[in-house]
Amino acid sequence: MEGFGVHTSMWTMRWDRAGCEAAVANAKRYGMDFLEIALLDPPSVDTAHSRQTLEAAEMRSVCSLGLPDEVWASRNPDGAADFLRVAVDAAADIGAEALSGVIYGGIGERTGAPPTEAEYDNVARALTAAAKRAKDRGILLGIEPVNRYETHLINTAQQGVAMIERIGADNIFLHLDTYHMNIEEKGVAQGIIHAGPHLRYIHLSESDRGTPGMGTIGWDEIFATLRATGFTGGLAMESFINMPPEIAHGLSVWRPVASGEAEVMENGLPFLRGKARQYGLI
Repeated sequence: MEGFGVHTSMWTMRWDRAGCEAAVANAKRYGMDFLEIALLDPPSVDTAHSRQTLEAAEMRSVCSLGLPDEVWASRNPDGAADFLRVAVDAAADIGAEALSGVIYGGIGERTGAPPTEAEYDNVARALTAAAKRAKDRGILLGIEPVNRYETHLINTAQQGVAMIERIGADNIFLHLDTYHMNIEEKGVAQGIIHAGPHLRYIHLSESDRGTPGMGTIGWDEIFATLRATGFTGGLAMESFINMPPEIAHGLSVWRPVASGEAEVMENGLPFLRGKARQYGLI
């Protein structure tokens, strides 16, 4: 997982044939190295069509998701393991290099209390099974910490690393996100440093999830720390432009975060690429 990518939410959150074709064509037009596919409903995906479309465009891919509430790993580890097995198989069949995201739970999962050891045991149980399946299928598995308003389970780089080390599989990596880090870390540099060699992937997302460079994220600190720590993984721009209502609800996005695709792709993308070049990351 190397190079510069973009989340498919720029063009679609429904990975059907039409969404696949639109996202791949647009990512190719903007010269992206890879697409991050929102794999929200793995059983429905036409994996052969996706793979053919991606390969024809010479576009690499990573898949990401959050678990549906009926299979949240903290309370239904067997259900989570079953769902993740299907998701891993779909990602591998598409030709993706990894399955990542909130694979340990769901967006909006909060009990109103701190996480318990029993919840973490259940998460580790589900992810251990998922890591084994991913290993068998030749792909990586990523854990993305998200902010306290979206989950009570894993909010920081340190918590993500603790879960990775608890599982002990060599194909699990940490996936950070600048939007969430801006809320949860003592400093984004510290989060990157805490991640250490586990960090293989990062979402480049503005403070309001809109156009990078038009918010309050400290981009120089982020890129300088990535460079200083020897980061060589995937850099994925994530700005939410096209979201179905259920996703907008889970992410608490109540108003447009940008005027549209053109604003993000023609302003935010060059901004991030410029920073990545400035710090020698691309």
